Amino acid sequence: MGDRAGFETGADEAAREGAARLRRGDLEGAETLLRVAASEGDRSAANNLGVLLHRTGRNEEAAGWWRTAAVAGSAAAAHALGRLHREQGDDTAAEYWLRQSAEWGHDSGAYALADLLDGNDADGAARWFRIAAERGHREAAFRYAPLSDDPETWYRFAAARGHSRAAHRLGGLLERRGETTEAMRWYLDAAEAGESGAAAALGFLLSDAGEEEAAESWWLRAAREGEGTAANALGALNARHGRRQEAQRWYREALEAGDINGAFNLALLCAGSGRMVQAEQWYRRAAYAGHREAANALAVLLLQRGDTDGAEPWFSRAAEAGSVDAAFNLGILHAKRGDEAESLRWYRRAAGAGHAEAALQVALTGLRGARTPREREEADRMLRRSAEGGSVEGAFRLAVRLERLERAGEGDPPPGPGTETDPDTDPGLGTNGRIVLRPSGPVRGVGGPADPETSEAERWYRRAAERGHRRARVRLGTRAAERGDLVEAAEWYRRAAEDGSRNGAFNLGLLLAREGAEPEAAMWWKRAAEAGHGRAALHLALLASRRGELSEGREWSARAVELGPAEVARRAARLRDALAGELTA
Repeated sequence: MGDRAGFETGADEAAREGAARLRRGDLEGAETLLRVAASEGDRSAANNLGVLLHRTGRNEEAAGWWRTAAVAGSAAAAHALGRLHREQGDDTAAEYWLRQSAEWGHDSGAYALADLLDGNDADGAARWFRIAAERGHREAAFRYAPLSDDPETWYRFAAARGHSRAAHRLGGLLERRGETTEAMRWYLDAAEAGESGAAAALGFLLSDAGEEEAAESWWLRAAREGEGTAANALGALNARHGRRQEAQRWYREALEAGDINGAFNLALLCAGSGRMVQAEQWYRRAAYAGHREAANALAVLLLQRGDTDGAEPWFSRAAEAGSVDAAFNLGILHAKRGDEAESLRWYRRAAGAGHAEAALQVALTGLRGARTPREREEADRMLRRSAEGGSVEGAFRLAVRLERLERAGEGDPPPGPGTETDPDTDPGLGTNGRIVLRPSGPVRGVGGPADPETSEAERWYRRAAERGHRRARVRLGTRAAERGDLVEAAEWYRRAAEDGSRNGAFNLGLLLAREGAEPEAAMWWKRAAEAGHGRAALHLALLASRRGELSEGREWSARAVELGPAEVARRAARLRDALAGELTA
């Protein structure tokens, strides 16, 4: 009988029963049946016999039967034979058989071929990863995602089919895009499937949402599986609640898990409790392991101890590793040495990476040395970048610059930040040359609602004032007084004065005196004079002399002579001499 269609032969029955026994683990019974069927040319039996022989360690014979089945057109056998050749180190034979399998439509064959090509033939690997993914292979979709133009689609494809690492990656992609609700769902899927990194990430999102207890639960789960970031998070959580011993334990666990941030956090913990010797040891450990902010912090610590030579190499190391703060600190270091060119180089580097205070220093240097309109425009651009980046001093300096330009346009003389030597006034660095550990964050929601009637200068003054800048508060008071709003002027002067501004105290005294409240005015002038304000001392001298308190008047006029400036000193000297004459008459 030539036509066997619709009929089952003995070989078919043996092949089917042999496959069933193989699945049940009856290898001896399966082998007998599969040999019968394979010997009669059944390719599925030949493939299964190869599987059985490979499982029992008879690889050479397994390869023979797989070859027989593959030559007969079995894609599964070609895939198995290709993998065996790869295991044995014969990549040429492996590629041949895996390519056969892939081209015959076997999805695992396409994936295995892509995996073989990856690293040697990037385009070929990407092509076969995609083909395997399109055939439903989830690992291929995961591997193809970062190679594609649309990684999200392929991560979704794999994650939807239960691929936990793809769910984790998809969660990260969504979180970076700000879609935290969906990110949380994918992190949860991945975490429940055992992805410790996803559990840690889920903890951070829950913490951001104010769900501290739930966050701690996921961090605990991740930390127990060796996730260093989760252990660090638990350390930080305990530190915030004052549980220093627990914080220290978790930071150590993070370090043992290979997360060098554990050493850095231990250093911060020690520094926070004044244990500077231990802090230095942990900073050094983290810094030597390549932690750039630890290197910067170590340099700051050494500098505070007066060891400039020891600090500079660590600042340099941190800066070269990408620490923006370290680059800024190097700028300060070189500025204090008088090396403006090297200082500016580091300030520019930090400013280019977004450091607002560094941008301010670049701007101030540019404004001092600008010779052309283009150079002034560049300096103004850096000044605005500083202000917009969150520098309070930058906001104030920008406001001063804008006010000068506004008043110059109106034909008025441009005001300076102060007419007297003022502790509020920083004649050099906008940040008083302070070495920093980390940059200021961006300004969010600072200042009141923008009034369309106010100038841009006033808006920047307000932004600086609301962040505690005393001179900005004084300027806002002065501007309010100029437009007749004495209530607002008094409020700004009072806020500046209460924060230690002697100009604010003096100007508040002037307003109060004009309103007839001389006792309160005297109180603020006294505060200003005791802080070194010469004009306030002169006003106190005049007030005392009008009240007939000549000795007190003489004392305050003598103080005004000492404090100056020159015009005030001359007037105070005349008053002092006149009062002295009356006292001796």
